Amino acid sequence: MLKQSLKMAWESIRSNKMRSFLTMLGIIIGVFALVVLVSIVNGATSSITDSINSLGSNSITVTVVDDKENPLDLEDLRALAEDETIQAVSPTAQSSVTGKSAYNSESVTVYGVTPEYENIGQLEMAQGRFLKTPDIDNHSSSVIVSMDVVNDILSFSSASKAIGAEIMLNGKAYQIVGVLAEEEEDSGSIFGSSSYEAYIPYTSLIRLVDNISHVTSFAVSSAIEDLDTTGDAVSKQLLKRFDNDEDAFTILNISSIADVMDSVMGTMSLLLGGIAAISLLVGGIGIMNIMLVSVTERTKEIGIRKAIGAGRSVIMQQFLIEALMLSLLGSAIGVVMSWAALKIISLISGDISAYNLSGGVVVIAVGFSIGIGLLFGLYPANNAAKKKPIDALRYNG
Repeated sequence: MLKQSLKMAWESIRSNKMRSFLTMLGIIIGVFALVVLVSIVNGATSSITDSINSLGSNSITVTVVDDKENPLDLEDLRALAEDETIQAVSPTAQSSVTGKSAYNSESVTVYGVTPEYENIGQLEMAQGRFLKTPDIDNHSSSVIVSMDVVNDILSFSSASKAIGAEIMLNGKAYQIVGVLAEEEEDSGSIFGSSSYEAYIPYTSLIRLVDNISHVTSFAVSSAIEDLDTTGDAVSKQLLKRFDNDEDAFTILNISSIADVMDSVMGTMSLLLGGIAAISLLVGGIGIMNIMLVSVTERTKEIGIRKAIGAGRSVIMQQFLIEALMLSLLGSAIGVVMSWAALKIISLISGDISAYNLSGGVVVIAVGFSIGIGLLFGLYPANNAAKKKPIDALRYNG
């Protein structure tokens, strides 16, 4: 009986191809919107989380807003690093300067740091070395540059050729001792991102620019997994320094940012999924309308089937299967379209693995479609099942 019902449902759909397609259109659009939107949000969440983690998943950044006329210096940071929860501390001053070679001139973002920043900022060297303690103590003119500086400003084709070369920063000559490795994504360091980057000793930056004289920001790497404990230790020492004024400084926990971002993107995913689900409800209403029309058109058929012994459950099963088949076909087409759209988006974005079809989202979309088919197919099926054979056979509509 089930096999026969399936066959009859399929024949009914095939006999009215255009009407069936228009009926499925709401489901197709709903599934497409649900799968694509949620998959894009999930892909974006993964990408953002990776970028945030690349800033240093065990790092904390501190900004001094009001030093109470008692500014921090390098010795204060070294004393702060003696806490057992703190692994390393580095100042993180920055300024925009003019980087010039014999060939080109560009604006370069220069960062004043100490040797500890290499690990705090998770920097990777393509060639040469990072800063050393003597560079800080002697205010040396050593500089580490990004590959963009090597290629565009110095016009060198490789990092090795840049080692030992000089670059002018605000008119002062600096010798290149290291070149940073190119990153897969332009996430930069905990400072942010800049295509032209240079790292020099913090003590040298103070002499290079006029607006930096004291430590107003610094980065801390934690010696333990609990960043909150490390943050509390930093906060405790700074409160002593700044007259217990909590507004004198801000502490930014990279791990907390990642957690907040996950929460925000999760909420956005639910919101977009809910909006897309409304399209599925509209599609369900379309299925119900067409099924009611189908019941009306096949009133005599219902009367004949009942007259030869078909029960109420058989008639209901027939129309429910047809409604479910429309819903499932629509969801199948929607999933295929979603897969194609995500592939195109991945190719355009340049990240093939960023926007993949999520199996979980597909299951939810198809399951919701089945629920819609059952819910909105139930009323037409019940209408068909409760028709009396005599009235159905007399129907001339």
